[in-house]
Amino acid sequence: MKSDKFLYKFYYQWWKNIDKSIFSLIILFFIIGLFLSLVSTSLIASDKLDTNSYFFFFKHLIFIFIGIFIIFIFSSINTDQLFKFSIILFFISLISLFLVPIIGIEVKGSKRWIDLYFLPRFQPIELLKPFLIVILATILCSNRSSSLYLKYLLSIILISIVSLLLIIQPDIGQTFLIVFSWAVLIFTSGINIFLLLGLSLLVIVFLTYLILYVPKFDYIQGRIFSFFNRETGTHNFQSDKAIESITSGGFFGKGIGEGTLKNRVPEAHTDYIISVISEEFGVVAIILILLLFLIFIYMVFKKIYFEKNEKVKLILIGCVSLILMQATIHIGVNIRLFPTTGMTLPFLSYGGSSIISISILSGIILNLTKRKIIR
Repeated sequence: MKSDKFLYKFYYQWWKNIDKSIFSLIILFFIIGLFLSLVSTSLIASDKLDTNSYFFFFKHLIFIFIGIFIIFIFSSINTDQLFKFSIILFFISLISLFLVPIIGIEVKGSKRWIDLYFLPRFQPIELLKPFLIVILATILCSNRSSSLYLKYLLSIILISIVSLLLIIQPDIGQTFLIVFSWAVLIFTSGINIFLLLGLSLLVIVFLTYLILYVPKFDYIQGRIFSFFNRETGTHNFQSDKAIESITSGGFFGKGIGEGTLKNRVPEAHTDYIISVISEEFGVVAIILILLLFLIFIYMVFKKIYFEKNEKVKLILIGCVSLILMQATIHIGVNIRLFPTTGMTLPFLSYGGSSIISISILSGIILNLTKRKIIR
């Protein structure tokens, strides 16, 4: 009886203090993603796996339940515990990222996943990203050193280690994503704009050298050249089919289940979910989803405006910039603004690692935006 009262009180306090608008929008995103998983993967499961046509849907549903549980855990603990757990989980995730080149599974020429006997296959960088934001903000707001440039140097060392581990896989898309998030954080912390531009130029030169002169990155070179010159290479198939689907869907789409992209393009339910949505539900549906993302970002930034703790501000800005940039890359690839890269759409794409990652980010956001209890 006492335990029931404790749980009720704990849940009541959690519900009373979290930002219900942000939480409701997160749940809405998950529901939309679950619905899209149902309409975009049922035929794939029945045709290719010769199994229950709702195999992917139920798997997606399980990950969403796990994700909601993660959100509850991360949003319910106090802020100090959140920071301590984030440091521990960051190093665990970093170790798993180190293990990818050694025991990782190679898929289509890239080693990005780990498959352990006691855990399902997962992508370490997806688990690392939320905690990387917390660690970078902790470094930049540390009181142990008054030298801002020393803090920048430490953050550069950390982001360089993670980036090199991603480049080895290779995963240029995720590398660009975390470097962008780091740049947003140090820009927000007050770095000299010329120093930031200089660092950005060094990163661009380094990545350009890798892509042009290192044989391991020939496939990326091919994608980029194919992007600028459609007559060359064989890397336009997915993006061409995606554009065709968006065009054929028109304003209001062909109707639920009538799209063909999900059967013609591999991983359409992950990397090209926006095109699947546009083909079946039209451009109007894409506009509504973009509006939901903008509302989500606005609600978080409204909380940031009234926040006085610099570290909390930086973490929230980093989390939002990560979500926004990932969504931008995903949509940009689908409409041929960017070369092809494997990037899921936050909340909506199918994929266990992606759902867990966005759930951790959501839990951190809800934790740092909840109503402060004055004692």
